Amino acid sequence: MVKGPGLYSDIGKRARDLLFKDYQNDHKFTITTQTLAGVEITSAGVRKGEAFLADVSTKVKNKNVTTDIKVDTNSNLRTTITVDETVPGLKTIFSFIYPEQKSGKVELQYLHDYAGISTSIGLTATPTVNISAVLGNNLVSVGSDVSFETSSGSLNKCNFGLNVTHADLIASLTVNDRGDSLNASYYHVVSPLTNTAVGAELSHSFSSNENVLTIGTQHALDPVTLLKAKVNNYGKASALIQHDWSRQARFSLVGEVDTAAIQKTAKVGLACALKP
Repeated sequence: MVKGPGLYSDIGKRARDLLFKDYQNDHKFTITTQTLAGVEITSAGVRKGEAFLADVSTKVKNKNVTTDIKVDTNSNLRTTITVDETVPGLKTIFSFIYPEQKSGKVELQYLHDYAGISTSIGLTATPTVNISAVLGNNLVSVGSDVSFETSSGSLNKCNFGLNVTHADLIASLTVNDRGDSLNASYYHVVSPLTNTAVGAELSHSFSSNENVLTIGTQHALDPVTLLKAKVNNYGKASALIQHDWSRQARFSLVGEVDTAAIQKTAKVGLACALKP
């Protein structure tokens, strides 16, 4: 495995996962099964308010080629074909959504000890071209993420990022929305034995002069039970408990309250995942 700066999407990822991953206020149930031939089938259902959404996906892996096909309740058929290591460090991804005719896309990802490059292009007459690159190593890296619209000849995305890793902490800084927003994040491992960590993210919008500060933490009560909590400067506080009943079953309970409007009903999310 290449040890390098990773892709642009990896900048600030540890802090984002700590502060936002698995915090969902919906009710979700997922079950995964596997055939004797190695075909993995996953069925998922999500209740969002009064709406119920479901999808079924099938994943087939043959040597270095993985095919993932998903169909949902909106009759969308999503197909993703991933080819790993055609050459060392290179991954090729083909994806499209039926019946959306302009959804086809091909993406190349290349990982090196001192660079991470990702480029994608839409399979249309006037495609959107996205290019991101990160230079550095697993300690310090800088990168940029640019998207170009060939139909209008304009940039619709231009982001820059910096990532610094030292021992048990990771600090990241990104400039997004073509310079309109600034995002700084911090992730610190307090105790690897108990998976205890703290993190913070500060987002500032120059156009609206708005600041959003989110602070969070996590701690493993035991090897199969994880607690997470976070709060932002608007008074929204959330807590999550995630427990693995066994190697095949994971249960998550999420609660969110608005401390600035305590009279409002708290939001509660449930998730259950079963796998072979």
